Amino acid sequence: MSRLRTLLLVLATLAMAVPSSAQAPGRVAAIEVQGNQRIEADTIRSYMLVQPGEPADPDRLDRSLRALFATGLFRDVEIRPEGNRVIVRVAENPIVNRVGFEGNRRVTSDALRSEVQLRPRGVFTPAAAQADRQRILEIYARRGRFGASVEPKIIELDQNRVDVVFEITEGEVALVARINFVGNQAYSDGRLKEIVATREQAWYRLLSSSDTYDPDRLTFDRELLRRFYLRQGYADVQITGAVAELAPDRSGFFITYTIEEGPRYRIGTIDVTSTLRGVDTDALRRELPVSAGDWYDGDAVERADNLLTEVLGTRGFPFANVEPRVTRNREAGTVDLAFEISEGPRAFVERIDITGNTRTQDRVIRREFRVAEGDPLVVNQVRRSRDRIRSLGYFSDVQINTTPGSAPDRVILNTQVTERATGEFTIGGGFSTDAGLLADIGLRERNLVGTGIDARVNLTLAQRRSQVDLSVTDPQFLERNLAAGADVFLVQRDLRETSGYQERRAGFALRMGYEINERLRQSWAYSLVDRDLYDVDQFVSRFIREQEGRTLLSQVSTTLTYDRRDSRIQPRDGYVVRVGADWAGLGGDVSYVRFRADGQYYIPFERLLGDPEYVLVLAAGAGYLSPYGDKDSRIVDRFFLGGENLRGFALGGAGPRDVSTNDSLGGQTLWTSSAEFRFPLPIPSELGFIGRAFVDVGALTGLPSSVTGPEVRDDSDPRVGVGIGISWRSPIGLINIDLAQAVVKKDYDETQVFRLGFGTRF
Repeated sequence: MSRLRTLLLVLATLAMAVPSSAQAPGRVAAIEVQGNQRIEADTIRSYMLVQPGEPADPDRLDRSLRALFATGLFRDVEIRPEGNRVIVRVAENPIVNRVGFEGNRRVTSDALRSEVQLRPRGVFTPAAAQADRQRILEIYARRGRFGASVEPKIIELDQNRVDVVFEITEGEVALVARINFVGNQAYSDGRLKEIVATREQAWYRLLSSSDTYDPDRLTFDRELLRRFYLRQGYADVQITGAVAELAPDRSGFFITYTIEEGPRYRIGTIDVTSTLRGVDTDALRRELPVSAGDWYDGDAVERADNLLTEVLGTRGFPFANVEPRVTRNREAGTVDLAFEISEGPRAFVERIDITGNTRTQDRVIRREFRVAEGDPLVVNQVRRSRDRIRSLGYFSDVQINTTPGSAPDRVILNTQVTERATGEFTIGGGFSTDAGLLADIGLRERNLVGTGIDARVNLTLAQRRSQVDLSVTDPQFLERNLAAGADVFLVQRDLRETSGYQERRAGFALRMGYEINERLRQSWAYSLVDRDLYDVDQFVSRFIREQEGRTLLSQVSTTLTYDRRDSRIQPRDGYVVRVGADWAGLGGDVSYVRFRADGQYYIPFERLLGDPEYVLVLAAGAGYLSPYGDKDSRIVDRFFLGGENLRGFALGGAGPRDVSTNDSLGGQTLWTSSAEFRFPLPIPSELGFIGRAFVDVGALTGLPSSVTGPEVRDDSDPRVGVGIGISWRSPIGLINIDLAQAVVKKDYDETQVFRLGFGTRF
């Protein structure tokens, strides 16, 4: 027994000698938080992995320490056990009182403030300040200022608050000093520099950022170069590199594009095959915009693909899938094209969702869709819908994406729009040969309270023409394919130099129009106008003096327009034709029928001459005025020839004239034609200068039977004007300068060699 007692005593002594750390941890009775000012103790406890009543595990205490640091709320945290308690001592990060910027002149404080993450009343951390410093440097880098430096300064305030001030040294802009191309043989460096969007620095690019280095623009340039070569027949082209090197003094960038051109191909055979029954492949082949023997054009192949898809959709094959196959024959230098038509997956539009339109009403966007919910999904119609929404001018960006619907054959069209300002206030001034010095003030809202209604008021004051206009147009009146609008106007013209009188018109017009299809449109209008022919010169023609006074015009007009131009703003391909008629006599003092027709045909020479600015424009127009009843036509209703419609002749300088007073009398039958070749000038294209060479031909004849006498000259002989001109798309407006010579004329015609049109808007 004594030995057993001795053994138990030894074991008890050894147990008491074991360090406490080797024992099982005790349980936490309480967690005490110290040092917190703003953050509640319970909030701090909620981040911990140890809670009262649980073992005080050292590993879990260490992980709790890391979790508290990870919140970003504290600059220092200490956790220590004391007996059965856990003491948590924290030092809170300060609160941001203000975020300021010093030294920034090229970038506004508001623009910088929208980019940084630190905000007043937010928590400050050194890591957040450094991240914002990097964001500011990136903003300046996108503006070409790679030498910029940013230093965040922290100003400590009472109550654990800080002011954060970013001290900025902007540095100089690192512009693109030189652009080089490696591997190009078919086209010179100068030609390729016109293709890319990046430009070399030059003094005349003060109003442009194209010479500022932008990494994203280099990616865009590579795509521009690739598409250019594909249009010219280089089907194997690869743009293998676009490298920018910063000069040692950080003053500019040297950019090098590496090109592997490959051979140039012509189109060999063209085949259209179909697995769909009832498809006439021969008829489809005839509609393709490509022909055998042409140089291969990647864009033309894409257009052919879209055209076939569109034609098949209109002929009862909405799910047709067109797959172009390109087979290269490198030995012969040809590309064989095969358009394979097959049945595509059937899909229907389940729903159209629209987001991003905080101002524009949904219905304004939905009415531009060429597909409706429940219709078959046709890619071309979705693309056309997107283009129509973009052409509204209400949005800076429009994206339409598809997502799966509630069934395998259902899709949802998600439309994301980014709105932009649609209000305009314009102040302008300039000079025109016809109107003289002018000033212009306008106020316009193209999307009135988000309804799509276009409302505007415009005032033009000029030496020889002044005008006030109030106009409102609803492009979808009553939510139908019907554009309706109204105009109220007052126009005053000084025609004393050409016809010896002044004219004032005041009235209103009601308009409506509708689309017959995507290309064909018809419009109607009713006008009620009070015309006053006054201030007639005492030496003016007796045929004009007889018409002095006021008349009331009540007129119905219609115009039919067929437009196949590639662009309505800067057309380079296609044509447009307009025919119209005016009928006066529904009340009022004048009665006549007047017919009008004109058109333009644009022929691009880009494939032949390598530049899209080479365009031949053929234009023609005609008009015929026929009074009825016992009334003759009045001079204010007749046509005039010269000036804009016949260069080389003064406004109203050709056609019927009273030679005794040299007054233009106008005519009742008019025709004009013009051929104008537009070409780039040997100066940088971004300056916006375009050269023109033109030939204008026209004739004006036809006077009432009462306007006759030995002093009247009226014949139907054509007049011809030949000249050259320059158009400048300047930052402050379009400027046209023409030098023309009347090469076929009558001795009584009034000619004009120099013609200037100038206007500004800002």
